[in-house]
Amino acid sequence: MERTLNIGVLISGSGSNLQSIMDACAAGKIKARVACVISNKADAFGLERARKAGIPALHLDHRAYSGRESYDEALVATLREFEVELVALAGFMRIITPVLLEAFPMAVMNIHPALLPAFPGLHAQRQALDYGAKVAGCTVHFVDPGTDTGPIILQAAVPVLPSDTEQTLSARIQKEEHRLYPEAIRLFTEGLLEVSGRVVSVGA
Repeated sequence: MERTLNIGVLISGSGSNLQSIMDACAAGKIKARVACVISNKADAFGLERARKAGIPALHLDHRAYSGRESYDEALVATLREFEVELVALAGFMRIITPVLLEAFPMAVMNIHPALLPAFPGLHAQRQALDYGAKVAGCTVHFVDPGTDTGPIILQAAVPVLPSDTEQTLSARIQKEEHRLYPEAIRLFTEGLLEVSGRVVSVGA
């Protein structure tokens, strides 16, 4: 019997990437299950998505903790409770500290709506439009202590159209995100990712 890997998903908002991960797990496309979903915001719609799927959905309010490290300690404790092996950030609007990264070395992923290292941080789509970029896209990467600076796992390119607004570009990028993130997780669960320095190699 194939082993199923436990994923913990951290969110702050609607959870559309969470939905793509849950759907891929339910369809058997990846050998994993979403063991828990945690949000720092009580009204995050992603929590409702998880509840509808029968997945434990928890609100962990960052305002109840003295600082980022103590909050991440609580996150780690909760993730350990659900035997999580891979942490997927899906619109989690918090800066991650070494407390979490050291608890899950090279096992914290994030998806960013730009072709990193271009346009890190907030409002990446707006940054691309303001800069006059002809190509945008999304990146799945391992998380390190920097802002969107971790080793790149997968990327997908999206053309920037002359008529694009931040909203239309975001919508097209998001379609690629929903395809790319489950694929990156599949590669992780099947042991096909090897990290050497900044380079992530995909095995056969």
